[in-house]
Amino acid sequence: MHISTKSFLNNSKSLFIVSITFSSMVIASVLGICLGVTSISLTEMVEVISSGNTEDPLFRILLHIRLPRVFGALLSGCALAVSGAIIQAVLNNPLAGPNIIGINAGAGFFVLLSLVFLPSAYYLLPFFAFLGALLTTMIIMLIAVGANVSRLTVVLAGFAISSIFTAGMNTIMILYPDVYVGAGTFLVGGLAALTLSGIFFPSIYISIALIFAMLFSRDLNIISLGADTAKSLGMNVKAARMHLMALAAVLAGAAVSFAGLLGFVGLVVPHAVRFLIGNDNRFVIPASAFLGGTFVIVCDLIARMAFRPYELPVGIIMAFIGGPFFIYLIIRHRRKSYD
Repeated sequence: MHISTKSFLNNSKSLFIVSITFSSMVIASVLGICLGVTSISLTEMVEVISSGNTEDPLFRILLHIRLPRVFGALLSGCALAVSGAIIQAVLNNPLAGPNIIGINAGAGFFVLLSLVFLPSAYYLLPFFAFLGALLTTMIIMLIAVGANVSRLTVVLAGFAISSIFTAGMNTIMILYPDVYVGAGTFLVGGLAALTLSGIFFPSIYISIALIFAMLFSRDLNIISLGADTAKSLGMNVKAARMHLMALAAVLAGAAVSFAGLLGFVGLVVPHAVRFLIGNDNRFVIPASAFLGGTFVIVCDLIARMAFRPYELPVGIIMAFIGGPFFIYLIIRHRRKSYD
């Protein structure tokens, strides 16, 4: 009775935190739509949208600038945060994340490569980004699982892989300078030039992958118990790891295809969620999605508003936040290793 009561209280607390993260995402989305160089009140926003007057300058700002930007921030934040949560659970590595182990860089390289050979096939960008992310994921899986190496070694291998793909991206941009408009922003991550049509196909990939991530959250819980325990419960651990990491690759690749190489979302957000909720992935996955969307929207707001009239790519703000956090995690990990 005591155990069931404790479990009920833990689940109630987790559900409450999930609802809080969802509410924060909604509030951040409204602020992202309303705030900018031209501020729009909530009342004005409702009036402009309900009027449907396409000649109204405010309507154009909302439809062509604010909505795509906020929706893109929401999608990329959800995708990268959940991707990071999956990767950390599968590899049992708190230092892992899509950008840390090179998945973002692999996706970015394949995006630029596809723009060289298929410049008009924008609907295929999420697919090519997925291929790049999947290739990197398979390499990392071979290193992490096959060689049974330490957590820090996996991170260092990820940095090496990321450096190789980044060199490939720089080579493409030197040889084909017109291949990608705003490639400099792509390399650090940016949302300024998004359109609703440009994020339509990635949104489908991300939405489906998020649903599957929720469906497989119990598998993540079992894998987190360790390979031997998971096998004793009847799970095919290798197959489960492969399809979960492929799911993480879909999420990260689709986000990179339109938002560029956004960093540290998949590292910072899952850590914050686990600090609040614990390790039950039934709650970690949705809370990571909601908090990830909130995080990217807020960072984009800072990038837009802090240095007006100038605007920074949102990836720079994330680097300022995520870089010190990653150093803190490495120091904490080293201390635990010595204890």
